[in-house]
Amino acid sequence: MKRLFPAPWLSLALWLLWLLLNLSLSAGNLLLGAALAFAAPLMMAPLRPLPIRIRRPGVILKLFFLVGRDVVISNIAVAWGVLNAGKKPPRSRFIKIPLDLHDANGLAALSMITTVVPGTIWSELALDRSILLLHVFDLDDEAQFIEHFKATYERPLMEIFE
Repeated sequence: MKRLFPAPWLSLALWLLWLLLNLSLSAGNLLLGAALAFAAPLMMAPLRPLPIRIRRPGVILKLFFLVGRDVVISNIAVAWGVLNAGKKPPRSRFIKIPLDLHDANGLAALSMITTVVPGTIWSELALDRSILLLHVFDLDDEAQFIEHFKATYERPLMEIFE
């Protein structure tokens, strides 16, 4: 069964999304959506990452609230920085953050977190996954930022995935 439907929930979601987008339950749409829902996960199966092993699921909730807090604080800080850019221009900078996290799923989660938090405009992961180059909108203290980044995002992700 797993060979025919490598991702049954994805197949179901694709089928329902197809029907929702077409706003029709005609036989043609039902069959075409089912064909898409069957074929797409089969063709994309080689691209799927390894199965995720979550070591400490309780940390996920803590990380969720930490990221939420940082999103709100960063939104306010970026808005304030933009509004006061004429008086005090932001100190934008690229910084290199050494990474201890090497799990592919953890790195994917870290990249999603860095795109959600305002003030982190651009990032690049080194090929060996050891350094994250990050552009920060306004930076006072590089060492303090790196420690905050590692303590708030990287360490919880290491607890979850490694």
